[in-house]
Amino acid sequence: MSIFTALVTQLLHLALILALAPVLTGCVRWLKARLMGRRGPHPLQPWRDLLKLLKKRPVLAENASAISRAAPYVAVGAALLAAALVPSFARGMLLAPFADLLLIAGLLALRRFAMALAGMDVGTSFGGLGATREMAFAALAEPAFVLAALIFAILAGTTNLDVIIGIFQEGALGLRVSLGFAAVALLAVAVAENARIPVDNPATHLELTMVHEAMILEASGRHLALWDFQASLRLTLWLALLAAVFLPFGMAAPGAGPIAWITGLLVFIAKMAALAFTLAVFESAIAKMRVFRVPEFLGAALLLGLLGAVFLFVSTGLS
Repeated sequence: MSIFTALVTQLLHLALILALAPVLTGCVRWLKARLMGRRGPHPLQPWRDLLKLLKKRPVLAENASAISRAAPYVAVGAALLAAALVPSFARGMLLAPFADLLLIAGLLALRRFAMALAGMDVGTSFGGLGATREMAFAALAEPAFVLAALIFAILAGTTNLDVIIGIFQEGALGLRVSLGFAAVALLAVAVAENARIPVDNPATHLELTMVHEAMILEASGRHLALWDFQASLRLTLWLALLAAVFLPFGMAAPGAGPIAWITGLLVFIAKMAALAFTLAVFESAIAKMRVFRVPEFLGAALLLGLLGAVFLFVSTGLS
């Protein structure tokens, strides 16, 4: 495969992710509204909001440091680089040798770190509380993700995402209980990472804003646009990761031509639409969860990842 083909594939992938991220968020919101009997906003409304906010200058608090100015750009950069490593319609992109699951986890952790610092920088109580809870949830979500990566590494012999997808496409591993545990664990982590856990306090209705939105209450203008965009990128990244690992069919092989790219693109859009619809149905049908139950939710994901890894170790030892 030539470097030129890999470069073109990478650039097309980046253009697709940048254009799709806000639209995907808008589609999920529209689907949720329709499922609840409301008309809902237009799926392109997130793009309209982003363009409107990008034209406005951010207003910073008097005691805000350089962290509040730099954090949105760091978060967007980390999310964009992580999204660039997760293949969408084709494998064999230019950055495929660096598409390591542990590197993706590190980039997501960097994004979370920047967001938590931004929440604590001004010194407001809401920002500090939101950052504290975000990092507490991450202490369970990140190990669950690493354990899922360990399961893939044992099965495929590597943590490189492009190689793992290629092995899964060939179907050489078949159905395994450990893969089911990894799938459920990653689904739970994806829900938590994208702030899709339905958390609410029936008495005050404030706990939802005290988990994720609290850290960007001080953001405005283009800074708020960057925070919203990185949230859309993160959602697209996780859905693309789940689709690539557990639904690898239709993806163009390394070095394939434009016809295979178009086929892969159509299949990728269909898979993302199905996952977006599933997410909308889940959020519309699931009961509210108290914020103090979130660690139990993520703890179950961590336990499933651990069980999957243990089962693999035991089966490997017996064989």
